[in-house]
Amino acid sequence: MSIRGVGDPVDVPAAFDAAADTYDKLVDTNPGYHSHLRLSAQRMMLPDNGRGLRLLDAGCGTGASTAALVRVAPQAEIVAVDGSAGMLAQARAKRWPPSVRFVHSRIEALADADVEGPFDGIFAAYLLRNLGDLDAQLQAFLALLRPGGILAAHEYSVRDSRLATVVWNVVCATIIIPSGRIRNGDASLYTYLRRSVNRFDGAHQLRNRLRANGFVDVSSHTMPGWQRDIVHTFLAKAPT
Repeated sequence: MSIRGVGDPVDVPAAFDAAADTYDKLVDTNPGYHSHLRLSAQRMMLPDNGRGLRLLDAGCGTGASTAALVRVAPQAEIVAVDGSAGMLAQARAKRWPPSVRFVHSRIEALADADVEGPFDGIFAAYLLRNLGDLDAQLQAFLALLRPGGILAAHEYSVRDSRLATVVWNVVCATIIIPSGRIRNGDASLYTYLRRSVNRFDGAHQLRNRLRANGFVDVSSHTMPGWQRDIVHTFLAKAPT
């Protein structure tokens, strides 16, 4: 199996295709997985239940992040995009309001899929560390946002905390990778997950990267529970 992420000669969508049938069952065993996605969506502070807003769910996977957006902004129009056909098939099989539309496309090729801005908000869950050119994509996200629009990246980042790094690697070695191997017969996606998180920007570095790519009002907030200093909400706005 091959995966393409930062520093990896691999194809992420193909890896997720292979894991799509068992992916929901695996993440459902993660305490806080869905509630943490909702918390990041809530931190976007979308007004009036999202009435009149247009939102992009970038890298929607099987729809867990989409569900979080629907929960906090039920009146918004949501365009949910993913590059894995297998994951998207799992998402489309669920029940959604008519305001949700799913699109099969790599995030880097949204224009080719007729996904155009402006958007009032972009939600990117577990996406950024899988991008080959993160700076270029952040600039593309900025161009898709209305002035004052918000980007919320729900993402792993452990490099700023020695304790978080240790906890992350122990959990991967003893729970995530073995569970992936048992459920899917192949742990390639989950060994890649471990490597990609260890290599990804620390929270301080990612905040600076967002500012360097033109975002303002940049902040980050971690999660409660065992994922404290492991998973964060990164918030950034397009200048007005």
